[in-house]
Amino acid sequence: MRSALLALSARSQDPSPNIPQPTPSAPAALEEKIELLLGVLAWVGTTAGVVGVLVTGIMMAVSHRRGELSEHMSRLATVLVGCGLVSVAGPLVTFVFG
Repeated sequence: MRSALLALSARSQDPSPNIPQPTPSAPAALEEKIELLLGVLAWVGTTAGVVGVLVTGIMMAVSHRRGELSEHMSRLATVLVGCGLVSVAGPLVTFVFG
């Protein structure tokens, strides 16, 4: 049993010259669709960030009139961190997997 495993292991480490080695690239049609999807997601994320800042600002203005301003600062910080992540996602992935 052990000799059979060793023989199988030796064969798997020595690839046959008949096995094709394709280049790692996606088909052109798929690349276009993925780029379109990522572009749409980037715009949606940016729009969500802008809406989040606007809603937080409106809530802060209403709360200021009531005298309860401090709790919305953490919401604004959360929205701004989310906006930062959306804006850095593309360059970060390009840098890591580039």
